[in-house]
Amino acid sequence: MRRRYETNLALVVLLVTASVAVAETRKEFRFPVSGKASVSITNVYGPISVKSAQGGQIFVIAILKSDKVEVDRSQSGDRIDLVSHLLPGADMQSGQVEYDVQVPIDTAVTLHTTTGSLTAEKLQGDLSVEGAAANVSLRDIANAHVHVKTLDGPITLANIVNGHVEVTSISGNVVMTAVNGKLVEVNSASGKIRYDGDFGYAGVYILSSHTGDIEATAPSYASFDVSARSEKGKVENDFTLEPKHTSFVVKAGSAFAGTMNKAASSVKLFSMSGKIHLKKR
Repeated sequence: MRRRYETNLALVVLLVTASVAVAETRKEFRFPVSGKASVSITNVYGPISVKSAQGGQIFVIAILKSDKVEVDRSQSGDRIDLVSHLLPGADMQSGQVEYDVQVPIDTAVTLHTTTGSLTAEKLQGDLSVEGAAANVSLRDIANAHVHVKTLDGPITLANIVNGHVEVTSISGNVVMTAVNGKLVEVNSASGKIRYDGDFGYAGVYILSSHTGDIEATAPSYASFDVSARSEKGKVENDFTLEPKHTSFVVKAGSAFAGTMNKAASSVKLFSMSGKIHLKKR
């Protein structure tokens, strides 16, 4: 009896595995483009990964996890739109689509997802990324506007050169490494913000979190004008700054301001109750 039970159980597992394998579908789409293209991908469930590639086309691999979802696609000139279309009965598991996308390096990219990761690398076109609980990772981006919005997903930005960067998150932590540009602005309600770079040249850097901690690390040769304050949290500074006039009262442990070297960039750090630490690398 036991052997028959185990045999039947194994058969059920094989049938379930086979049905899942049959339901999962791989689709490939190629969109020829002639100029500076734009691509928009809206995915309800599942990850999206975008990388640059040579050639005058946008190449998309979509892995559909079941027959409860399909991919709607359209092209108008050099503008491409892809949308994951949920069918009746779809849920978070059966409605998943995994996108792997290759685009010309200067393509403008817009990505939306509810869950799953959002990654983009080696691009030089404007980039807009939005997700609820999405894990966002952007790296090796140059000469572009970068906009990121999440609710509680973590955000990682690395090697963003000459960017216009705007990040908004409710509770997700934001980690930036070697990020510089004319504007780098991060706003979080409760997430932690960590910056490790040199504050570029002639840029404006604004890091603010209502209750989260802020840690900014820069080398001794960095050139910036800084003001930092926390209404209820502790404030620390490792640099020897030249004093400057401010609109608030400078107070040891809660607020400081000053200039470093030629004050090429402007740095503003603010938290309502989180800790702020300006660290010397």
